[in-house]
Parts: sequence; structure tokens; C-alpha cells
Amino acid sequence: VRAALAPLVGVPALGDRVHVSVADVTTGQPLFGRGEDDGTVPASVTKLVTGVTVLAARGPAYRIPTRAVAGATPGEVVIVGGGDPTLAVDKNGFYPGAARLDDLAGQVRDALGGTKPTKVTVDSSLYSGPLFEPGWDDDIPTGGYGGAISALMTDGARSDVTRAKKDEAAGNHWAERVSQPDLAAGRAFARLLGVPAGAVARGTAPAGSTPAADAGTTPATAPGPGAELGRVESLPMVRLVDIMISDSDNIVAEALARQVALARNQPASFAGAGAAMDAVAGELGLPADELTLADGSGLSRSNRISPSLLTDLIALAGDGSRPELAAIFGGLPVADWSGTLADRYETAATKAGAGVVRAKTGTLTKVHAVAGLVSTADGRLLTFAVLTDAVPPDGLTAARGALDQIGAALAGCGCR
Repeated sequence: VRAALAPLVGVPALGDRVHVSVADVTTGQPLFGRGEDDGTVPASVTKLVTGVTVLAARGPAYRIPTRAVAGATPGEVVIVGGGDPTLAVDKNGFYPGAARLDDLAGQVRDALGGTKPTKVTVDSSLYSGPLFEPGWDDDIPTGGYGGAISALMTDGARSDVTRAKKDEAAGNHWAERVSQPDLAAGRAFARLLGVPAGAVARGTAPAGSTPAADAGTTPATAPGPGAELGRVESLPMVRLVDIMISDSDNIVAEALARQVALARNQPASFAGAGAAMDAVAGELGLPADELTLADGSGLSRSNRISPSLLTDLIALAGDGSRPELAAIFGGLPVADWSGTLADRYETAATKAGAGVVRAKTGTLTKVHAVAGLVSTADGRLLTFAVLTDAVPPDGLTAARGALDQIGAALAGCGCR
């Protein structure tokens, strides 16, 4: 491995801070290291940590609920966000198979019987703290790769779902986001209930919410305050992790990070999620002292992850000792085939990695990273991570090519 990689990790295209770890998945044996224990800005490779920690904390079958409950006044319906970023308005949503507001509205109408909804209250209080992480680049809140993080939103807070679906099909993941996702979702829900947009406001659900069936009500009697009127649930966690990793979906990543916080009784905020993910990583036996997380997506430049933590994490997910963690592999892009690697590993210098490298990529200005799996020429399964955070600002294409050459070199060697 050293002979194959040493000439490649020192090329100028990767800058002067190149940190690398390579290990055997089956044995866990380290095979190559260069600054492997040094915390480095990881960009979207952070999502591997988010995926593993949420699978450990919630399990692959967990579904995120969105509920509607009776408000404090007659005709008031409270929609309670549970943190499902994929929630759709109707069958035309961005995420296939997502829970839908029109289904929830139908349940509410049935539960209310003859009572006509007159007001919608939006309860997004499950999350706390800032809507944007302070370490995000200035263009993230107004750009199309991030957005305000709220416990209630539809379609990842995309403002134009039809256009976003067309762009996604063309390989463009950028999408304009609404500035107040919870109110936008509340207005869509109100429209489905026949409630005017002017009767939508933020608030909180009455305490002691119970299912309507347990509240002693009949369709002819208005359910009491707090009675549950309806509930829809997200796709299972394993699918949400797939979406996050395969599409590098930053909004989904931040939602899943907050699920780790909720599972560990931490505030569902950027800080709470970071602390919870650090704690779960430690519980899994990973070197948590080599991990500092300010967000779950990797948009923050305050994040630090070591390459060796990433290879330890991938080896743990692949060694069978914690089978639920293997769900992170379903969404890993395949070189020259899918996701963020679909148009890479196509040159003569990199084609050895096509189809046999599966990895998560990460990119911010001056930051380029990759971490994943590669099958070598002699059938050995390796995990590798390369993080570099001092690339020349105009060096995107060259840095990606250099990273791909590293993956291809591992694929083409009988590495020992």
C-alpha cells in the first residue's frame, strides 16, 4: 500500500495538508497512514458519522412522526413537527414514498367529525437553537445546498418541488429553499383543511396529547385539547440514511443529527446534535477525541474528523458486529456509476476504480475529502479515507482527479 500511495498523496493538487488512513475491513489492520489521527475539515464526509450514529441511536426501522392534535380552542388544529424533512404535501412530493400532509388532513377531518377546522397552529418547538450553524459559509442560508433547519418542513424546504425534481434528474442538487419552512408547511396543511392562510400561526400543542380514540370522543363531539387527530410517519431510518448519503442531502443530514440528540435526551439543536453524535461514537468504541462536530451535514468549517476515525467507523459498519450499521453502505456512491461519483473514475489513470470504489465525497472551497470502500485486485476489501483542507481555491478538478487516482491505485494493487 505504501508503495502505491506514497507518490500520490504528496501531489501539489492536494495541497500541503493531506491526511490519509487505509485499513483492512475484515481484520481492522491499518495498512497506511499519514496524519491519520489529525482532525481535518471533512465537508460532506461528515454524513458517514451522522448515518452511523443515527442508526445506532434510533435503529434502521425507526420512523419519524408528524402529528396533528386538537388545539385549546374549538376548531383549532395543531400540526406538530417531529423532524421529518421528507414530509410531502401530496403525491407529487420530492422524496418518493414520503409521508404526506394530505393523508394527515384526511385523518383530521375524520377525527373531527362535524367540527370544521378554523385555525392551524404550527408547533415546531421540538428543535431549539439557531436555524443556521455559525460555521456555515455566508452563502449557505441563501444558497441552494442548505437552508433553515426546522422540525416541520415539506420536501426538504424546497420552494419549487417541480423544478427541483427536474434539476435533480439532471444531476443538479441545488434548489432554492423557503425561509420559514414550518410556516410554509403549516399553510399547505391549512389549505388542505380549507383553512385560510391568515389563520395559520406558530404555537405549541396542548400538554398531554392523547390519541383521539382514547379521549372518549365520537365523530359528533369535538375532541378535547391535546387529543391526537392524526399521525403520519416517515420512511424508515434506513431509507433516510440512504437518501442522505447517496444524494448528499444536507437538510436530511441535519434532521438525522437531531434524531441522535433526541434519542440521547439532548437538545435538538446544532450543539445538542454534535454532543450526542460525539457520545454515540464513543459508545461504539470509536476514538471520539478525534471527532468534533458542529453540524450533521458537513457544511460547517468548524467540524473536525480524523481519517482513522472514518476508517474505524467504516470497518465497524462492515465487520458484522453491529449489523444495523451496515445500512450506511446502501447509499454509498459507486465510482463511474452513481451519486457524486457518477461522472468520476473515467480517465485512463482512474478507471481501475470504476465499479469497485464506493465512497462518500466531500467538497467545500479548499476542502476535498473521500471515505469509503474499495475491493483490491486480489479480492481484499479495504476502507480508506483521504481528507485535505488546504487545496488551492481554483483546484477543484485537479483535486478530485488526484483523489480518484488514490482510489484507483488501491483498486489496482495486491495491497499488503
